[in-house]
Amino acid sequence: MSVVTPDAELLARAVRTFLNTDAGPHYLATPNTLTFVATAEDEVTGWCWGYLLPRPDGVAMLYLHNLAVVESYRSQGIGRALTSAFMDAGRSAGATKMFLTTGAENGPARKLYDSLGGGLAMQGPTVNYWFLL
Repeated sequence: MSVVTPDAELLARAVRTFLNTDAGPHYLATPNTLTFVATAEDEVTGWCWGYLLPRPDGVAMLYLHNLAVVESYRSQGIGRALTSAFMDAGRSAGATKMFLTTGAENGPARKLYDSLGGGLAMQGPTVNYWFLL
């Protein structure tokens, strides 16, 4: 297994695999984006992507927007390797915290995040809003 920051061709393959669409042409050049793709041989097996978010108080935090592993490759450490690479890159860029959202019923994801030292948000119940722009 290999976990790398993708080039345009590898990103296109990952987007096709997990989103079933074409990759945007400018994503890799967009500041503060972080993406990692896992491969075995020449096959895309997983990916994660998100953002380094600068804050007005001078610190930065990470937002992990998506982590996915091809079903036949799950429970082999790929999600852990991708998340660790994402966290390491954010730490190197100055981030001191990371946040993400996952489904309350997503037991495998919650087990992974717990094992990596994540903790549930302590500020009480939250509500997510989505806006179409």
